[in-house]
Amino acid sequence: MGMGKRLEAGWAQRLAWSVLVIVSLGLLVWVPFLYVAIRRGRGSDWGAFSAFALYELVTLLWTTIESDAGDLIFGAVVIFTLAMAVWLLLFALFDKRTPKYATANAGLVPGPFPGPAPGNPYLR
Repeated sequence: MGMGKRLEAGWAQRLAWSVLVIVSLGLLVWVPFLYVAIRRGRGSDWGAFSAFALYELVTLLWTTIESDAGDLIFGAVVIFTLAMAVWLLLFALFDKRTPKYATANAGLVPGPFPGPAPGNPYLR
């Protein structure tokens, strides 16, 4: 697959995916990661999707086990996973938008030939 694929997202889209994760109480935590894996197709994205899908299966099986001792641990795992998913969605998963005018203030561009000397050329 292509390593050069980018998937840019603004803050509104990042917040919308995070709200989906929180409102569903973690039941749909795998959905944004599946979206990114399909759109971008990187192995690391498929790995993140697989990890959250496996988390979902394990927690669904964990809820069927009746145990009073595991409730605190289960709650801590769910809260930690939701916090990690929200952090990934807000800060790490999507690529930042490229500036509209990326080279407007780039200054002198290095190359094989030296650029023009700074300053007023008429006062030399």
